[in-house]
Amino acid sequence: MTIACLHTAESNIPIYEDAARELGLPVSALHHHVRADLLLTAERLGGLTADITAETADVLLRLAQEADAVVLNCSTLGPAALLAAGKSPVPVIRADGILAERAVKAGGKVIVLCTVETTIGPTTRLFEDAAKATGADIDVRLIEGAWAQFRAGEQEAYLTSIAKAADAAQREGAKTVAFAQASMTGALRLLSEGDARPMTGPLVALEAAMAAIATS
Repeated sequence: MTIACLHTAESNIPIYEDAARELGLPVSALHHHVRADLLLTAERLGGLTADITAETADVLLRLAQEADAVVLNCSTLGPAALLAAGKSPVPVIRADGILAERAVKAGGKVIVLCTVETTIGPTTRLFEDAAKATGADIDVRLIEGAWAQFRAGEQEAYLTSIAKAADAAQREGAKTVAFAQASMTGALRLLSEGDARPMTGPLVALEAAMAAIATS
């Protein structure tokens, strides 16, 4: 089994490898490809454009030639997965799309935490569409200042900001809290064990990829 993963940050590779180990999947089954420039361009232009979407889809299709499934691990670039899926010979998994499906299953209030401003639009549309099936109440929030910490290499401060936002969401009575980006996953270790764990994309995306391969 080979799963190709498209990332926009090198630091997300170990996060996916940890998720693979948790699922009993050999880390060698993951083939990582990093295109930080795609997200940087989207940030510079203020959001996803048709050109960036097309370029991302082209990258996904190239990865699909040598894999059993492809995972797009970037919430800003997420819509490109749909474009690629229609032409791909193998399943194309949109990590945040699977996350949205899982997060709304129980209904109730779902608070989705983001750290990148360019992902607010795509993430809101994605979760609101998923919520139509269950009636979940979607609240997408930007953690102000967190992405500047990430870009500055202040990883612990970045994760602390996320953990604080997750704690606040739990106190407000959210039925489900979701981390919109893989880079946020490390904040889980800063949360109290007694709290309900926020959902994260890497684990559910790899589960979905494995299931898609098994049935394809």
